[in-house]
Amino acid sequence: MNPYELDFDALLTPGAWIALAPLLSIVVGILLLLVAEVVDALRPLRGVFFLGSLVVAAACELRVVGGPDALVSEGGSVLAGTLLADGASAAWGLVFITGTALAWAFSHGFYGGSEARYKDEHDVLMLTCPLGMMLMASAQDLIVFFLGLEVLSIPLYVLCAFQRSRSTSVEAGLKYFLLGAFASALFVYGAALLYAATGSVSLAELSTTFVADDASPLALAGVGLLAASLLFKMSVFPFHLWVPDVYQGSPTPVTALMAAGTKGAAIAFLLNASFLMPSGTAELLCVIGLVTMGVGYLGALVQEDTKRMLAYSGIASAGTIVLVVAGVLKSGAELEGARTAALYYMGAYVFAITGAFGVISALERDDGRFTKLESLAGLARSRPGAAAALSLFVLSLGGIPATGGFLGKWFVFAVLVRSGFAAFAVIGVLFSVIAIAFYLRIIVTMWMRPADEAGPVSEKASLPAVVATAVCVVGVLATGLAPALFLR
Repeated sequence: MNPYELDFDALLTPGAWIALAPLLSIVVGILLLLVAEVVDALRPLRGVFFLGSLVVAAACELRVVGGPDALVSEGGSVLAGTLLADGASAAWGLVFITGTALAWAFSHGFYGGSEARYKDEHDVLMLTCPLGMMLMASAQDLIVFFLGLEVLSIPLYVLCAFQRSRSTSVEAGLKYFLLGAFASALFVYGAALLYAATGSVSLAELSTTFVADDASPLALAGVGLLAASLLFKMSVFPFHLWVPDVYQGSPTPVTALMAAGTKGAAIAFLLNASFLMPSGTAELLCVIGLVTMGVGYLGALVQEDTKRMLAYSGIASAGTIVLVVAGVLKSGAELEGARTAALYYMGAYVFAITGAFGVISALERDDGRFTKLESLAGLARSRPGAAAALSLFVLSLGGIPATGGFLGKWFVFAVLVRSGFAAFAVIGVLFSVIAIAFYLRIIVTMWMRPADEAGPVSEKASLPAVVATAVCVVGVLATGLAPALFLR
């Protein structure tokens, strides 16, 4: 039966309401923020509305993660097979909610001048982003995924250019908009070709009728365009060139939100739709992933701007996470293991990369000085807490044991080994060693170089930023030292 022929009442089953509850919670939060912007009596409650909607959404996701619900059909498919309400999609939702809450906390006190007047609009746009991410991660239909992609992308275009007084911010927004629109067009064109070849855009239907290894050239062309669009969102080689400029020019809290959220949403859908890709592309994906890691790590070595350095680190992380898809293509039995590895990697990555960008934003505030690597010299003496936190975050990004980043990489490479790609896993580990070099540059600069007495002194961070930093520290240590809490 065609899902688009069903009546509206038939779609909204009790299980569908369980799947929609997190999304509706965020929608209500967005509406309350808009109302608070015009009703003066509600303006002091804006923070409550923002965090409250995320807390309610997280509680709804935890209900699904905690175990199967009798109201949700087997497999978690709801809304006539267009949306997932299973444990994996709910866990992805928790990752996106956490990243958004942390990025929002770091945005407090960051904006100054004319931008501070538009903080209300900023919060509405930021709260809209996890809505798109959650739709992308749980989509079982190409149209639903595209809706989520646009719900995520359009607010990010605006947020990247939010600091209109800075030419670099406007440039970042323009670059991301132009290239992001091109990537969206690739997805639409690919979906159209796939529909022309198969007559369906539903993953549930395609999973039973579509055989990638025997697909027609028209269908394979559509799959290729879909994959190119997703790899762009993940910033995988050769679709990575926009990342350094956009990450550097965007407001740092926005960069923190982008760094993990877009990757997680894209990889979640790519794993769900991995059956569309021929098994013969597994080796190609391994090569692309390793080349991406090499480009990211080697590019970071020569950077003198901390945000740009972390941007190249993000490119390398995208190369790491795409390796799990290669493991799935090589061995279909590894799908659940790949989902676990991807979720754990991105969960630990959210705490590390958001914390790193968050500390920089707390130091930077609105003068931009602390994005330069040399400006971190002597930070351990003037701000030992910030230096210690930033050191922990970069060590996790580098995959040092006792941090979440180490276990995240361990799970990813374990998927490769179990799939018969041990050689690729070894090369990936060797590439990861390069990361230690530029991460140590940050640590050495903060702890071993004298401060520049002539430079301005950064103001103290706001209380929400301090709390968010503490949460990120706990998250990095918990994912590294108590993995069982998250693997369950």
